[in-house]
Amino acid sequence: PKDIMLMHQKFGVHKWLDENRDDKELMKKFLEFRIKFLQEELKETSDAFNDGNPEEIVDGLIDLCVVAIGTLDALFVDPHKAWDEIYKANMTKEPGIKPGRPNPLKLPDLLKPEGWVGPDHSGNHGELSNIFSD
Repeated sequence: PKDIMLMHQKFGVHKWLDENRDDKELMKKFLEFRIKFLQEELKETSDAFNDGNPEEIVDGLIDLCVVAIGTLDALFVDPHKAWDEIYKANMTKEPGIKPGRPNPLKLPDLLKPEGWVGPDHSGNHGELSNIFSD
């Protein structure tokens, strides 16, 4: 998304990544940092829920989206293409009840029908392919 790209430009994220993309260990540390960032945002959102704080719940949920999509963008993964793959795969699932899964709200589970095909992100791994290549 354009907003995230502009934010990354402002804070020099792509410039830093361009300068360091050949350092696999540093890139792994960057990804680990972003995953910990997501965990921190999730904890803050959970705490806001426990405190009954709607303002911080909204803030936390958006922060999770920004960090997650921003991480994809920072690693040169096309988030639009990845989103479309997940959406397409999810829309081929069927509503139902997953045996053995508690469902106190009685909302339907998304069940994979016979022959279900999961999302395909090949060709859209960005720097992840370089980080985890031998």
